Amino acid sequence: MSSSDSLLPQGPLGSEALPLYTRVAGRLLDDIAANGARPGDRLPSERALADRYGVSRVTMRSALNELAERSVIESSPARGWFLAAGSAQVLSPPGDAAAPVGNRTVQGFADYAERHGFGVRAEVLDSRVRAATVRESERLRVGPGADLFEMRRVRFLDDRVVVLEHNRLPLGLCPGLTEADFTRDSLYATLRRADPPQLPRVADYSVEARQPTDEERELLEITDATPVLVATQLAFNQDAQPLELTVASYRGDRYHFRASITG
Repeated sequence: MSSSDSLLPQGPLGSEALPLYTRVAGRLLDDIAANGARPGDRLPSERALADRYGVSRVTMRSALNELAERSVIESSPARGWFLAAGSAQVLSPPGDAAAPVGNRTVQGFADYAERHGFGVRAEVLDSRVRAATVRESERLRVGPGADLFEMRRVRFLDDRVVVLEHNRLPLGLCPGLTEADFTRDSLYATLRRADPPQLPRVADYSVEARQPTDEERELLEITDATPVLVATQLAFNQDAQPLELTVASYRGDRYHFRASITG
């Protein structure tokens, strides 16, 4: 239910669209996972890591700080960097042991719920496959008229309504979207199971507060002056291809947004 930095890829597709320190952070995380490291293990020195990945110490420090912001590592004065207790959640995603790791910075609603021990369910209002509009094709980088999977659903944590979501995804990236039961299935878990896997890496994310519409009042069970926080997210996969365009209307009293801002 939270997003990382707004890292909208600019220029050509591919990993080069991401900042160098983010790419280094992803490589380091992949190496940590591949080596079977555990919380409490100590990392090599910043100088040794900078030499290993062929970057400056400034870039290496930025990569380490990014992983620290994601609760993967933590620093100890005069002792260096260590894997944090929370790193186990990143290195071994709960309920999805086969999921690839490394450089995954966008957290799904179900991921958040499972990590924090909440029960999660959804009511699907409608879902369908339809042709992309010109505007959608521009944002999702697909041809006008390309097949989109569209879904609207209300989602609950511990049976308390939290958010009304409107999702649009290019069907060609994950044809299995039409077979999933999204009253209980996780959208991001479904994407990770695609062939090839579709991994939400980064997202352009914006939030605004406003008064709810009549439909939002009814579906979100708002009976007073509670506002909604409307989050618009365009998520990109591991190849910097737009993967998911979602507009989510959260009850303002049941949603907290936190982000790390980098220059």
